Order: sequence, then C-alpha cells, then structure tokens
Amino acid sequence: MENPQHNEFMKLHANPPARPFVIQVVGHKNTGKTTLVCRLTELLKQRNYKVGTVKSDAHDFTMDEPGTDTWRHQQAGADITAISSSRRSAILSNKPSSLAELLVHMQHVDIVLVEGFKRETHPKLVLVREEVDAGLLSSLSHISAAVLWPEALSLPAVTERLNGLPAYSVNDSEEIAAYILSQAAKHL
Repeated sequence: MENPQHNEFMKLHANPPARPFVIQVVGHKNTGKTTLVCRLTELLKQRNYKVGTVKSDAHDFTMDEPGTDTWRHQQAGADITAISSSRRSAILSNKPSSLAELLVHMQHVDIVLVEGFKRETHPKLVLVREEVDAGLLSSLSHISAAVLWPEALSLPAVTERLNGLPAYSVNDSEEIAAYILSQAAKHL
C-alpha cells in the first residue's frame, strides 16, 4: 500500500523548497499552542524533517543564565550576542525582531512552526477551546485550519464560523501533522 506521507517526504527532499514552509499556530492564552507545537515538532522529526520553531512572547523572557559568558556579554551592553558550540548555536539580541527577521536564520530547515505572531500572513492553525476563541476564526487572515478542543465542538459560535474550514481535534496531532505535510507539499 502506498504511503502518502512518505511520498510527501520524498517530494520535499527531492526538490527542497527555496525557503522553508512556514505555518503558524495561533490562539488565545491557555489553548494549547506550546503543547501542539512541541508534539508536531516531535512527529515531523520522527519523519526526518528538519524543523524550526519560533515563539512570540508577550512578556520579557530570560534565556541566558546569570554568570555565563553570554550573560556577561549582554550585561556589558552588547546589542547582539551569538554563541556556537560543536552542537548548537544561539543569537541573543536586545531588540525585538519581526518574524521575517527571525525566519532568515531558518533557511536550512524544511518546516517552521511559528507559535503566535497572529497578524502575520503565513497559513495559520487556529486553536479554539472556548467561545471567545471562535472570534479568531473571523478576525484573522490566512487561516488554513482550525484545531478544536472537544468542548468547542458543541459551541454554535464555533460551528458557524468554521464555514467549510478544515477542522481537527486538538488530540489528533498525527492528523494535524499529516495536514501540515500536505500543505508543505503544495508549497513547492
């Protein structure tokens, strides 16, 4: 039996895209964005894709530990600090970056999963858990599919706004990953 996911993998790797396929995972707070991005990353990595992730954080965050060399560089006033080892690299910048600026560093991957950045114009998976979340289905652009919590299925505001949009259960990350791969294949 033919495996459609294997075919998509072969298609992507035989003719790699000029840039990675970018898909956003958006929703209000506590709708499961981070959990979904992590699960999708695991599933795509199991299928041998190179996956990048980007997160928009509404709060100031700390990535570097006090006392490390890069922390000391930042404390000394460096506007941007980069570090590289035999296993990984990181860049710390003391200015906000647009999604486009962050994506420049991800040209070596196949798929980028973006958590947040609601107003950007990449295809979006919108997480819907409560009635208030349904408003995103009509207020955001470039919605590719909805990811619904079980309790959202019974909300009239959700069902009326789906209007033919593909919808997946938040508990079915395998199906969501397959959907992302089908969309990435169209990106070629």
